[in-house]
Amino acid sequence: MQNSQRTPGVVPGRLDDATYRSNFDDLHPPLDAHEARVAADRCYFCHDAPCMDACPTAIDIPMFIRQIQSGDPDNAARTIFEQNILGGMCARVCPTETLCEEVCVRQTAEAKPVEIGQLQRYATDQLMAKEGHPFQRAEPTGRRIAVVGAGPAGLACAHRLALKGHSAVIYDARKKAGGLNEFGIAAYKAPNNFAEAEVQWLLGLGGIEIRYGEKLGEGLLLEELQDEYDAVFLGMGLAGVNALRTEGEEHAHVRDAVEFIADLRQATDLSTLPVGRDVVVIGGGMTAVDAAIQSKLLGAENVTMVYRRGRDRLSASTFEQELATAKGVKIVLNAQPVAFNSEDGETVSSVTFAYTEDGATGFKLSEETFTVKADQVFKAIGQSLKGVPGVLETTGGKIVVDAAGRSSISGVWAGGDCASGGDDLTVTAVANGRDAAEDIHAMLTGAAG
Repeated sequence: MQNSQRTPGVVPGRLDDATYRSNFDDLHPPLDAHEARVAADRCYFCHDAPCMDACPTAIDIPMFIRQIQSGDPDNAARTIFEQNILGGMCARVCPTETLCEEVCVRQTAEAKPVEIGQLQRYATDQLMAKEGHPFQRAEPTGRRIAVVGAGPAGLACAHRLALKGHSAVIYDARKKAGGLNEFGIAAYKAPNNFAEAEVQWLLGLGGIEIRYGEKLGEGLLLEELQDEYDAVFLGMGLAGVNALRTEGEEHAHVRDAVEFIADLRQATDLSTLPVGRDVVVIGGGMTAVDAAIQSKLLGAENVTMVYRRGRDRLSASTFEQELATAKGVKIVLNAQPVAFNSEDGETVSSVTFAYTEDGATGFKLSEETFTVKADQVFKAIGQSLKGVPGVLETTGGKIVVDAAGRSSISGVWAGGDCASGGDDLTVTAVANGRDAAEDIHAMLTGAAG
């Protein structure tokens, strides 16, 4: 470790190269063949498997684990990909501890579930490493669908449409595909450019084109897409970032956590990324945890994550919370920032918080305050919908959709973070995109109700 860790301010190169590599290495090293067989042997192969019900994409979990147990990981992967074409990434980033593994019978009986996520990764990695794509397109139908957003929802939608013989053209505002998977998750969850490799593998099916630098509402108009294509799917996520509207928020080194994570994910040399010595992260979700942990891994000496409500309202999973504290992150609950302070009038030097009360009378600030030293602050307080035409019905800052993903406008579907009922989980976005594609296909072929 270099002496620069003791250097005050926001500076790069706090650690040596070996420490960077170690800190951002794979969070969960993959299982080998023997380990996978041993893990698969623990499955009871339940007939009414609760793990399947807990999976947003309804993967036949007992089936793929049995296939691994019988020495057939390739077919196990096909079982996964039939339901979730981004099953490789989901195996890495899904909060399995609150989904399939939480309801595993082994978890209930022994407090140690079958390692479903690790087994899914083992199978999908095996097949993705082989040449070719596991599925073959149907005969071209001549139908073209516009997909806005190259994130999990858009990719899953485009892939399912292409599989059925349609052509999908994906428009994305960035210069790189992947969305949340590429820009929004911790680097140690998907190292070695896995997100980019997964997109290239998915495109191997054919029938999918991606056009970069195209943003809805800024040159890319919904009505023009409706005129040019047979259907439109919106899966562009939430581009806007919420503001705290707190005194001093404009000070230098107060920035959005999503931008910090995106910069880190795209960095080729972690030693060039500046990080503070005393970092404060505001928020209680997965983005807040990812920003807090990675600040620590970059060499921050003190990292404090502050959330305005109690632990029962934290959206970050228990596993993520425990991982944060294990990495040295301090979590403070029931506190809200009331001022970003500056000693020089330009750069943040500390944050003043007021304790909060969240009871029968509602949420309110108390008069009791405290101050935390900070030379860098990351805001992880949620994102908002941006650039969506006013003709689309929205609620709570999201596009209103029905169970099939249909919006208020005929011929326009939506899914993922930008749609009502969506969240920031890759697996949920994949399910939204897949199901919308099935409904689009039914509409195009006359089978829709």
